Amino acid sequence: MSLQESGEMYLETIYVLHKTMDIVRSIDLATAMNFSKPSVSRAVHSLQDSGYLVFEDSGNLKLTEKGTLLARRIYERHVFFSNYFLALGIDGETAIEDACSIEHAISQETFEKMREHISSCIDLQDNGYYEQYLLKKKEGANEQEDDA
Repeated sequence: MSLQESGEMYLETIYVLHKTMDIVRSIDLATAMNFSKPSVSRAVHSLQDSGYLVFEDSGNLKLTEKGTLLARRIYERHVFFSNYFLALGIDGETAIEDACSIEHAISQETFEKMREHISSCIDLQDNGYYEQYLLKKKEGANEQEDDA
């Protein structure tokens, strides 16, 4: 079964949240994605029915092997394209939004060929553009909270 972009976004977000949180609940997902709890509930039940995740007794949303493989693939694309666009000097918000659009739209074959070609032209391995951008964005949000 092929997932639509929205399903991929849910899986990717769960994957990313698990990088910093031991337990990811539906409410965490709703907050991160800025979606309503009922919308998230419907989506995660659909993902569970399709074998992409399971609900643990603790309420944790745990990706299955199938879900982890797909989420990791989408996240890898997101980071690659974000780094590439940021390295080109594209505004951070635009770079992230464009990366998010492209990551869902291209085939794995196209991605691999693009990655191979772009990597031969520019070194994007561990350049940290994406991580630096996220850190600056987080620091900016924290400063705004302090000013309020």
